[in-house]
Amino acid sequence: MLTWTAPEQVGDLSWWPVVLVISILVLYNILFQRIAPVNHHLLWSLGGTFGLLAIGLLDGNTWTDMGLGWGYLFWGFVWGLGSVVVVTLGYTIAASFRRGRDALHDERVSSLSGPRIMFNALVEVPFGTVLFEEIAFRAVLFSMLARRFGVVPAIIISAVLFGLWHILGSIGSHEQSAALGNVVGKGRAAAFLAVGLSVVTTTIAGVVFALLRLVSGSVLAPMGLHWATNGLGYFFSWTIIRMRHRRARGAS
Repeated sequence: MLTWTAPEQVGDLSWWPVVLVISILVLYNILFQRIAPVNHHLLWSLGGTFGLLAIGLLDGNTWTDMGLGWGYLFWGFVWGLGSVVVVTLGYTIAASFRRGRDALHDERVSSLSGPRIMFNALVEVPFGTVLFEEIAFRAVLFSMLARRFGVVPAIIISAVLFGLWHILGSIGSHEQSAALGNVVGKGRAAAFLAVGLSVVTTTIAGVVFALLRLVSGSVLAPMGLHWATNGLGYFFSWTIIRMRHRRARGAS
């Protein structure tokens, strides 16, 4: 079902709750990307999720404003499940070609065991990444921005902030992905280009996620797409790397 469920714009709202949420996101990003990247990440993510929701409610946003209304959860789930199916098909088709396999090859998962991959894809990604980011950017922050500036500015601002959110995490990414490394090359200029590409692609993703949230009325829809791109990415990358290792051993 297609809907267009957006918070109603309200005039004369205080600006400081928006600044507070953005400040929390900046501090959180620095903490887990640079200071303590793995320590108790899941606990902090869950705590941060509830904290941001509390701020959103105190700011006057309803559950429906934030894409969490009960009446929209079913269609949010349907849209999210459909997104998972589409991404699965896309990854499967990409993995059938050499260039597609190169694009999915991520050295960061090469040393992980099967159980660790399962944990990352089924626990770490949905509860440590997707839940927090979707509640932060597509539920709380989006609703706050839409009620102050309107839907279109909310889409643009939240998407740009989502892109900037990925700066720290994308540093050195060209060294982990052979496909990205081939595109940007090596050296300092390549590092900056890789970060820039990450910001652009995740900004575009932020727009898509916001539109999914609007047409379904629920943040479950972008959660499904977000998990599929990240969680299934782990599975496909790990499988491709293992197959290449087996072929290398067989050839030797």
